[in-house]
Amino acid sequence: MKTLYISQQGCYLSLKQDLLIVKKDNNILAEVQLPLTEQILIFGKSQVTTQAIRACLWCNIPIVYLSRMGYCYGRTIALERGYRQLSRYQQQLTFTEKLITARAIVKGKLINQKVILQRRQKNNKNLDFSQCFNILNYLIDKVNYAETIDKIMGYEGAGASTYFSVFGQCINNPDFIFYARSRRPPGNPINALLSFGYQILWNHLLTLIELQNLDPYYACLHQDNQRHATLASDLIEEFRSPLIDSLVLSIINKNLINAVDDFTYKNGGCYLNNNGRKKFLSSFLQRMEELIHTGKETKQPRWDLLMRQVKRYKNFVYNPISGYQPYQIR
Repeated sequence: MKTLYISQQGCYLSLKQDLLIVKKDNNILAEVQLPLTEQILIFGKSQVTTQAIRACLWCNIPIVYLSRMGYCYGRTIALERGYRQLSRYQQQLTFTEKLITARAIVKGKLINQKVILQRRQKNNKNLDFSQCFNILNYLIDKVNYAETIDKIMGYEGAGASTYFSVFGQCINNPDFIFYARSRRPPGNPINALLSFGYQILWNHLLTLIELQNLDPYYACLHQDNQRHATLASDLIEEFRSPLIDSLVLSIINKNLINAVDDFTYKNGGCYLNNNGRKKFLSSFLQRMEELIHTGKETKQPRWDLLMRQVKRYKNFVYNPISGYQPYQIR
């Protein structure tokens, strides 16, 4: 199964038998078999025929509409997925079960941040993150005994601040400079890459959550919000560093993206332009389609890591005593 990305502006998505065809003017940009499509992500202004929409609804293929900068406006999904009964098991989770799971999620995130920095330090003897490691270790210990969600969120925020305070030292491309994380809006090219990558990953997780019939609006770490799919925000935490941060570092350090030509500045922020998004998505897809060992007998695409975690969370919901095990790298 694959995701169809339509990132160029002015494209036209149509259906021919069981083929989804992406055209711009008179040029065919892509042809994807409908039965092999998992979801469609459309960035900015492109058109979809009624026939293509109907076929996607029939095949349970969500169509996700995003801004050119990667922010999700909404999705077109089939009735059987969009109006199902809410998962009563999620609603029945106790405060203690939510608290323990929130601890696990944040602890997993902090450990993954530490491992990413350890890998960079190992490859560059000039780096010294010992002070950062001490702080992260301290926060990991504090999370283990946190008694409220607010305290856990506070430790998570402190960990992110510590982690990103040294993140820029992992960059060896002099055209890119990073001092701190800024989100709304992204303040520079590195923040633009991070924000765009997180948004793409969040949308993928949201789709997988719905495919497993979980209610995306009931979570453990992030507070319930009818306008925010908090479960996707919970599950993305443990994947931020391993999947997006490491990819951003790789793209920058390998000079796969240009700090001037691939970005645009407007509305007080920095964003990827058409060329930049295309380059990022190409690298992102290449990494996510890479075959790796995910715990199964045969190698699976890296996408399988996300599906396995969503299923792991689902098993926890139906059997809370088993607990939730976050995704951790070594």
